[in-house]
Amino acid sequence: MSAAKQQGEVKWRELFIVIAIGLILWFIPPPSGLEAEAWQLFSIFVATIVSLVIKPVPMGSTAIFALTVIVLTNTLTLEESLSGFQNTTIWLIVIAFFISRGFIKTGLGTRIAYIFVRMFGKKTLGLSYSMLFSDLVLAPAMPSNTARAGGIIFPIIRSLSETYDSRVEDGTERRVGAFLTKVSFQGDMITSAMFVTAMAANPLAVQIAQDITGVTITWGGWALAALVPGLISLILIPLVIYKLYPPELKETPEATAIATQKLKEMGPLKREEKYMIGVFVLLLVLWIFGENFGISATTSAFVGLSVLLLTQVLTWSDIKKEEGAWDTLVWFAVLVMMATYLNVLGMIPWFSGLMQDSVNQLSWMPTLIILAIVYFYSHYFFASNTAHVSAMYAAFLSVIVAAGAPPLLSALILAFFSNLFGCLTHYGAGPAPVFFGSGYVSQQKWWQLGFIISLIHIVVWMGAGGLWWKLLGLW
Repeated sequence: MSAAKQQGEVKWRELFIVIAIGLILWFIPPPSGLEAEAWQLFSIFVATIVSLVIKPVPMGSTAIFALTVIVLTNTLTLEESLSGFQNTTIWLIVIAFFISRGFIKTGLGTRIAYIFVRMFGKKTLGLSYSMLFSDLVLAPAMPSNTARAGGIIFPIIRSLSETYDSRVEDGTERRVGAFLTKVSFQGDMITSAMFVTAMAANPLAVQIAQDITGVTITWGGWALAALVPGLISLILIPLVIYKLYPPELKETPEATAIATQKLKEMGPLKREEKYMIGVFVLLLVLWIFGENFGISATTSAFVGLSVLLLTQVLTWSDIKKEEGAWDTLVWFAVLVMMATYLNVLGMIPWFSGLMQDSVNQLSWMPTLIILAIVYFYSHYFFASNTAHVSAMYAAFLSVIVAAGAPPLLSALILAFFSNLFGCLTHYGAGPAPVFFGSGYVSQQKWWQLGFIISLIHIVVWMGAGGLWWKLLGLW
């Protein structure tokens, strides 16, 4: 990397803004009932979140700076500051990144997508569903929804669009490209909400929920709770977009032929792909049933990764090169550590008690609904799911639970919304810049459709989802 590029990673004006915000908060006397250490950690936490939003430096650098300041100011000890790296939930998502590399390296992810295209691709609507089904199959073991949607699904969409002469350059984007682009992006937001391991910030929500309420959200428990509303959304959203933003080309018979040809070129399943399928099935079984036998989700992930290394589907060189995983380990550990100690030092309980006084005239159900919706639409102000979860999940969850709402139900609803709210803007989730950057959908149309889809999500997940959760005994 050139020196110029390295220097370009630091945006000094934005960095000074972050530092100024942290210093201002630091020197404000702590509110009544709050210890100085809690307020100091809060000031560092706020500066960290602002940095994640305006991005003066990469996310990992922000985490390192925050950790260093915490130790130097004696806000926490070095041992306490490094405690996040021992968190098992963090290692679950890191190992899931490694496992997802196997889908890309072996070509299995692309093969799965083309199989669905061959099955459902004769019509444009069916073609869009084939992309969603592919995403759904890959989601449990691919925590980077950017890699999943942007690295596997989007290149296929681009290729199919150009096959049907749907290009941005000549004004033919509405033939099929715009429709497929919008459906696939919105579908990825749904599949990300359906599994703990489908989006990097999901385990962060799980950990915060456990720290604040004491509830444990298992891999299987999350998947079961999301199953019905998730499938309803996956079925509805393409139909809604098809109605509001229809493709000009309704029939795509060549798509199945293209998929068949691509699969022929790939040849029969390679040995590495067979091993990858075996590990994937093993992981799903362990994630769903392992807890019954004392095997945690993280231990299961270690088992899967070990098998991939032993069979040489992945090499240690592959592991070292997986930058996204190591980057996640650093920022995730620091954010979890800060969230944990904000609770330990009394900041979250203090805020919860403060907010409880303002909503004590309402019963828990309207409080849950109102605050969940506010949490959803506050994502207009965030360019990252992780930043949003880090900044607001704990506070909103603590207030909702303090109002008397069932802790597990509240934690799950906010966790699901922490993915679904990515539907709103062209910058609010990792895959958004990839899909929007293709130019197939204008910003105005992106926001219009995003808002309509957000209303559908809220109705489906709190309506049909609420009935499903009642059946499951969550409330």
